[in-house]
Amino acid sequence: MSEIVSGYEVADTGLYMWLTFGVIIFAMISYAMEKISLEITSLLVLIILLVIFQLPHLWHLLGGSETKVLLGPTELLAGFGNPALISVMALLVMGQGLFQSGALEGITEKLSTLANKSPILAVGLILVLAMITSAFLNNTPVVLMTIPILATIAAKGGIAAPRLMMSLSFICILGGMTTLIGSSTNLLVAGVIEDSGMIQIDFFSITVPGAVLAGVGALYVIFVMPYLLKSVSNKNDEAEEEQTSGKQYILEMRLKAGDKMVGAQPIAGFFPELTGLTLRMVERYGETFLPPFEDFTLEIGDTLVMAATRPELTDALSDPDHPLSSLAEEHAGGVKPGNTNQPTLAEVVVAPGSRMNGRSIYQTGFHFETGCKVLGIQRRSRMLRQNLRDIRLEAGDVLLVLGSSKQIQGLRSSRDVLLLEWSASNLPNFAYAKRALTIFGLTVLIAALNILPIVVAAILGSICMILVGALNIRQASRSIDLRIFLIIGASLAMSRAMETTGGVTFLSAHFIDVFDGAQPAIMVSAFFLLCAITTNILSNNATAVLFAPIALGLASSLSIAPEPFIFAVIFAANCSFATPIAYQTNLLVMTPGGYQFKDFMRAGIPLIFVIWITYSLFAPWYFGLY
Repeated sequence: MSEIVSGYEVADTGLYMWLTFGVIIFAMISYAMEKISLEITSLLVLIILLVIFQLPHLWHLLGGSETKVLLGPTELLAGFGNPALISVMALLVMGQGLFQSGALEGITEKLSTLANKSPILAVGLILVLAMITSAFLNNTPVVLMTIPILATIAAKGGIAAPRLMMSLSFICILGGMTTLIGSSTNLLVAGVIEDSGMIQIDFFSITVPGAVLAGVGALYVIFVMPYLLKSVSNKNDEAEEEQTSGKQYILEMRLKAGDKMVGAQPIAGFFPELTGLTLRMVERYGETFLPPFEDFTLEIGDTLVMAATRPELTDALSDPDHPLSSLAEEHAGGVKPGNTNQPTLAEVVVAPGSRMNGRSIYQTGFHFETGCKVLGIQRRSRMLRQNLRDIRLEAGDVLLVLGSSKQIQGLRSSRDVLLLEWSASNLPNFAYAKRALTIFGLTVLIAALNILPIVVAAILGSICMILVGALNIRQASRSIDLRIFLIIGASLAMSRAMETTGGVTFLSAHFIDVFDGAQPAIMVSAFFLLCAITTNILSNNATAVLFAPIALGLASSLSIAPEPFIFAVIFAANCSFATPIAYQTNLLVMTPGGYQFKDFMRAGIPLIFVIWITYSLFAPWYFGLY
């Protein structure tokens, strides 16, 4: 093997280039098929690249001539310290802080009013607002802030989340095409072009063609893409239904002085204050009243027997204005909002042979021994219409319990009940909602005004979330997605290998040879498509930086203005739709939407062609290339 120095032989560089191409092809196929997990694929990619670029060193150990390594471990693993990756992780922590503090409940409630009347209109309004906001703010925090709002509205409107989350990511990417600061890609291209001294890209230079592309793309995202993801929605709906079963818990609340329901009167036979819950009966001094309720006023001492699903009950307990929220304080054993040992909901199953079998909840002394309080009972065999104190437990009954996180963890050692680990979830800490929202708003503002780099602002914001008590260390660590971490790290390693081995230059040179002598409009169209394909393999920023000089060269060789090619680089580099690794917002919505790698290809590839065709038809007219 030849010595690797500044005058490195082309043949040797070409060998590493083709090996890198092979690794990228393997990664794309493995990510798409998902025969092995995305995490394992990412680790394999990293290992293979590390070994490949250590071949000169291995050759020297076997007795060959001493050579220099083209890319060492430090360069290949530098992606794990990349500011973009760290920003995503920090923003995930901040998003968890918003969720745990219930900071978005106010916005959600306002949109819920609209969602009750027209869920589709509410979702459409959210997407449009996200698209407009992304034109002026970095779209990563926009997506992060919108995910929980969109998920809540979709759930209340009966719209499957997988049909919306990818739309959110894509609509924000499209919105980022319309102004210079809408995307870091736009700024990178503008910086490269400014250094050349040929043209100057101002704040609204790309707005007209960007708005056309974004408008056409938005029509596809809103009206076509949900149908392409319909099978995904159905599959995920079935999985969610299997996990939550949709069964209702029987719970009760005895009214005391000062309770919000005291003095409440029914409207059309039902109590509107009990939103999301089904009031099955009211017991008053041994007398039972069944719905519908007419000319009936709730009094102190009444026992309300209600039915609710787990999500409905969680919403009720989390809403400080809901009558049922008092149960959280009453049954959580004195847990205070903001404490790291905060109120936690979990499900347990009455074990076979349990001493609780055949006894009522109050006879078991469950609350006295564990500190946890039983909120409701779920029995698959039949729907119960009794007070909790009258229900005799059976093996297999599912109990919904509330306690501190430490008390819930203590149920693992119980011989009477089996804790369903996946079911444990913390209730929001509303005491810190305003602080969490303020921290997030200041973080976005600082990044948008370039007071601090987004990575610094995000890290500072995530640390402040922990310091003010919006979330604890355990919740923060759980919010960091290992899959996102490894995928971004592996993709940046592949990008670095492509750059160093000359892979992008190789592809670009062949492009010029193939289309030499073609009409400018055809050259612009083909160049756009090449950039759009590349941005889904490399990062969008790498594509922008690498292709901007090529765009200037093509315009110069054709003796035309550089804008058609420069704008092609900007818009095509933003076409990060075909893979989740193409752009960080795709990774952010991957988990909430329950997507697989191939789902992005199914919905994203058509969008790339829609944008490509639109630009191919619009650009020649707009720039006068005909």
